[in-house]
Amino acid sequence: MRNAVRSTAVLALTLVTLAHATAARADEAAVRAAADRFYAALNVMFTGDVQPMLEVWSHADDITYMGPGGGLHVGWAQVAPIWKATAEMKLGGSVEPTEMRVNAGADLAVTSNYEVGRNIVDGKTETVTIRATNIFRLENGQWKMIGHHTDLLSFLAK
Repeated sequence: MRNAVRSTAVLALTLVTLAHATAARADEAAVRAAADRFYAALNVMFTGDVQPMLEVWSHADDITYMGPGGGLHVGWAQVAPIWKATAEMKLGGSVEPTEMRVNAGADLAVTSNYEVGRNIVDGKTETVTIRATNIFRLENGQWKMIGHHTDLLSFLAK
């Protein structure tokens, strides 16, 4: 009887561990998909179309943006105009994340990575190689960006 109880306990612990590991992989995959949507929106924004960028962000008052142009912007009322102004610059080129690390919890997640690529400013190609941290929150079943922080880019810094 003692062995049966021990076997049942070991089985239960194993099942809980497997369930947790499976959920963690699912959360990580969902956060990676949200990050992919952000970087796709970023590259579309370089053509002048801001709409996909506006869709990947939470529109809450507690979001933050500290982008490559500098400054700290808090709340959707401050963040949305920054993305609209950046879209109007039509920077061209593309930026991709590399070496992304994902830490996902139940309703908050952080990605840390490099952003590598190029933009075109006044007809001149500018190289982009910066560090980025992105924070996502699960809102109504969707991972939405609530924070973006990067190094400064000299061609965008104010």
